[in-house]
Amino acid sequence: MIEPLSDRLLAYIGGLTISQGEGVGKPLQVMPWEADFVRGAFAPGVQVAALTVARGNGKTAFCAAIGAAGLDGPLARPRGQVIVAAASLNQARVLNDHVRAFLEAKHGKLTKANGWRSVDSPNLVLTANLHTGAELRAIASDPARAHGLAPSLVLVDEPAQHPRSVRDRLWAALATSLGKMPGSRAIVLGTKPVAGAGHYFTEMLEGGADYFQVHDAPADADPRDEAAWLAANPSLPYFPALRATIAREARRAATNGELLPAFRALRLNAGVPDVDSSELVSAAAFQQCLGVAEMEPPVAWGVDLASGGAMSAVAGYSLKTGALDVIAAFPAVPSLAERGRKDGVGDAYVRMRDRGELRVHPGHTVKLEAFLRDALERFGPPDLIAADYHRRAELMDALEAADVPRAKLELRRHGYNDGAEDVSRFRRAVLDRRVVVARSLLLATAIGEARTVSNAAGMEKLAKANEGIRRQLARDDAAAAAIVAVGIAERNRSKLERPRIRWAVAG
Repeated sequence: MIEPLSDRLLAYIGGLTISQGEGVGKPLQVMPWEADFVRGAFAPGVQVAALTVARGNGKTAFCAAIGAAGLDGPLARPRGQVIVAAASLNQARVLNDHVRAFLEAKHGKLTKANGWRSVDSPNLVLTANLHTGAELRAIASDPARAHGLAPSLVLVDEPAQHPRSVRDRLWAALATSLGKMPGSRAIVLGTKPVAGAGHYFTEMLEGGADYFQVHDAPADADPRDEAAWLAANPSLPYFPALRATIAREARRAATNGELLPAFRALRLNAGVPDVDSSELVSAAAFQQCLGVAEMEPPVAWGVDLASGGAMSAVAGYSLKTGALDVIAAFPAVPSLAERGRKDGVGDAYVRMRDRGELRVHPGHTVKLEAFLRDALERFGPPDLIAADYHRRAELMDALEAADVPRAKLELRRHGYNDGAEDVSRFRRAVLDRRVVVARSLLLATAIGEARTVSNAAGMEKLAKANEGIRRQLARDDAAAAAIVAVGIAERNRSKLERPRIRWAVAG
């Protein structure tokens, strides 16, 4: 008797080795809810399967384990294609990195001599088994890149975060590609979209998929109800740290109405906002980050230097504690009161100055050396610095003059390639509670003003000048600094275990 595919897949997943975090070096544990999904999604006759579960339940590792099985496990086929589709290429890259970690734990480094090919470039993320020709390819939510594919397995990660402008066309391209190879499957998994948003993932979870599995709590559930936690978080009995985190957040959400929507969306899986919104992050998501944390090293700086008399800003972000803080500076001419009237913010600039968040420099321009010294005193020496490419020479001279210790410097451009990556990483860090913000009028105002614009491929960047619906006079310079600080930190998080401090311009 032939062993069912689902049983072979479960045996393969259970034989993988955890490569990071708690339990490193031990076999990957297949939890009951994961086993249920595998048996349903890989039953005979199932082509499209959908899974929704709250954040923090190990979904990424589970999805990566299935992807690894498409390269050297029971799902692998000669010259088969495994397609990982996410809201951005960098989000898809995260899943590919997990797949590689699983495979390297089994086979050693994925080199050509070992029978593997691995590519990780700005435009191509690929892992291939040279023995069989099977490959895993990561793609962003760009319908054009989904045409012409003939996948044996499609993994769609967090469809609720795919930009509304392209999500349906992307899924249509992926769905039609499934018919090119007999027995091909699509697995669509993530948190729930907002109710009533007309999302294809919602339709799947309501019966449109061949198999669907929903882990959520009622929309009106008491945030302190542990049964509601378990309904949306089936990994809770196996993840003590997750239970402690949810308990802490539930206590705050129960007494703070501003935190409750984010708790329901992220911890009770009651529906998360589409990223197609022009807001950088929602007010609820930003509110859930409010707290107190020390600015401990390693620290990343984000620098947004303005020309002439405009605002300049520097953000500091601690990778260890999640603390995020920003200071800004204006020249004294014109006065803060006059700027406030011109920008339509009343006395907000004066109040920011009085709170120590906004510095005023004599004359008509911000003195960069003095401003960077202020940043050094406030945030401590940086391990990483991200800044706009536009004023690179002036910045480097000012860093030297201000005696800022040497650090890795990445120069970012405001276009969609760099900008979309930084926006995506910032949003994910905020939603995953890796950012802690003290009450800052400067940052709260900047985040409230920040807007994004999308291109035809669905990539989003911070709007500048009067792009999109952004107000011409809006002051979001502090948000721009915060975005690149968190972005460079998240890109380099694993590398900072052994930081190499140097002046090295990258990008």
